[in-house]
Amino acid sequence: MRKQKVSRRFRSLCDLVDDRLYHYKEAIALLKKTSSARFIETAEVHIALGLDPKYADQQLRSTVILPQGTGKSVSVAVIAKGEKIDEALEAGADIVGSEEILDQILQGDINFDKLIATPDVMPLIAKLGRVLGPKGLMPSPKAGTVTLDIASAVKEFKVGKLEYRIDKTGIVHMPFGRSDFSIENLSHNLLTIQDSIDRSKPSGAKGKYWKSCYICSTMGPSIAVDIGSLKVV
Repeated sequence: MRKQKVSRRFRSLCDLVDDRLYHYKEAIALLKKTSSARFIETAEVHIALGLDPKYADQQLRSTVILPQGTGKSVSVAVIAKGEKIDEALEAGADIVGSEEILDQILQGDINFDKLIATPDVMPLIAKLGRVLGPKGLMPSPKAGTVTLDIASAVKEFKVGKLEYRIDKTGIVHMPFGRSDFSIENLSHNLLTIQDSIDRSKPSGAKGKYWKSCYICSTMGPSIAVDIGSLKVV
């Protein structure tokens, strides 16, 4: 197995990060400092939780609306019928239709970031599971993407609503803004994520819920966050 080379740039950035836990605001300031790519990097948070997703009562899947947005434009597609199509268009959906969108998806034409559907069309969408599932685009009531309130769903995802879930190792990976956001705005988003994860704690969670929390920019080193600082604001 060939060793992955570490660039001089990345090594120099790692030297700026001490082997310790940082207060979340100090960590965010360091994230901004270590974001040195030639593009505006995404601010990411990676949270290890004391959950085992193989048990049904330890699953974690929810949504959160970032108050300061994600910094990225989100393309929203809606599959519906009748008056719900007009509702989606008025709410600002980018792609709206019915069976014709299903055909486009089957042909591999997936040019959207979020897919919202009304309950009555879900039987039609079910056959797209193999295409949409691996991309995390399959509509789901838990994710707020299967709903009759199309207008609200479209607007929420447009302004920064995110779906999150633990992976098979019990870690939540989420963006919480961009490296050019202010420390205050990134802090606001991060604290909102922390509150959402606490509120969504599964009934089967045992022992220590939060195990570790790291933040980083897309091309930057990981920075360990003192979990206690997130919960004393």
